Amino acid sequence: MKLKVDTYLRDGCGRCPLGGTPDCKVHNWPNELKQLRILVLDCGLTEELKWGVPCYTHQNKNILLVSAFKDYCAISFFKGSLLNDEHGLLVKPGENSQASRYIKFTDVQQIVKLEAVLKAYIFEAIEVEKAGLKVEFKKEPEPLPEELEKILNEDPLLKSAFESLTPGRQRGYILYFSQPKKSDTHISRIKKYIPMILNGVGLHDKYKSKRDRK
Repeated sequence: MKLKVDTYLRDGCGRCPLGGTPDCKVHNWPNELKQLRILVLDCGLTEELKWGVPCYTHQNKNILLVSAFKDYCAISFFKGSLLNDEHGLLVKPGENSQASRYIKFTDVQQIVKLEAVLKAYIFEAIEVEKAGLKVEFKKEPEPLPEELEKILNEDPLLKSAFESLTPGRQRGYILYFSQPKKSDTHISRIKKYIPMILNGVGLHDKYKSKRDRK
């Protein structure tokens, strides 16, 4: 698994057209991602590669992701809403996010300075999982198509990216994905637009894929 994470740090996740190119978001934060990796592993978590990004688990239970975005890199807690957040560091991916929370980083020294605090958050997240605590989900204000909800629940990184979109962009995708009568068409539409969602792009925004840029 270490080799797979090494590949991620070198090439990116490969989930969108920017993967494996100099424009991949991973290349914006090489030192920060490596520092976060060292810190998280020092907490005794198991390193895996899930959904194309480093995922850290405890006794096969997902605790957090380490991932790169355009303007920052982050530690994302699967059940961050259950953490005390004594220092006010946790951010909701979007206004409708109910479980996941992340902490943004843009500088290695920021990570080093917060090392003790970050470890406290990680250890608390481990204890939340050990205790079997669950997030009580409320009904989404904008109903999601069943197929979209299933795909998002199976892919935390995509879910976080979707929740990070503006409400207008979310609604645009929801309406477009819901239009066809057949479930298969819903799924094909969703899969087609995953790279755009991962890049924070709305349905009607201009977006150039790797192929378009050549």
